[in-house]
Amino acid sequence: MTNSICGIDCGQCSVKDNCAGCEAISRDGCVIAACCRNKGYEACHKCDGACLLKERLIAEFNALGIDDMAEITDLNALSGSYINLEYALPSGQAVRLLNDKKVYLGSQVHKENSNRCYGLAADENFLLVCEYGENGCDAEIVLYKKRGAGLD
Repeated sequence: MTNSICGIDCGQCSVKDNCAGCEAISRDGCVIAACCRNKGYEACHKCDGACLLKERLIAEFNALGIDDMAEITDLNALSGSYINLEYALPSGQAVRLLNDKKVYLGSQVHKENSNRCYGLAADENFLLVCEYGENGCDAEIVLYKKRGAGLD
């Protein structure tokens, strides 16, 4: 597979063999490709390296004020199939909140004074912050928030 339309090297992706490819993902839901195409660009690198959606999501994550979460300085393109953790609801029902076929913007940061991590995922519609142990075990939803209307 060649580089994606947003400039990411797909050859470095751990799920490249199970990926439908950039054109299919952009139809199914690549948040980066959608952002670029909405601006009339074929690739984010034509936006002078600045992705407005990414910048807004970073600001929104930092504005949440979550204790023990380091400042977010960057977000990465992440496959839904890689980050779609299972959460146990109080009723005992297990749920997954993400779509395996989508690409989200997100990151992982260590929780201060803990051996757990915060996992962040977002698209044009929501922010998700979860907390989990090693290899995503014991995942808990910290925040699932709908983003405001009119945002990229």
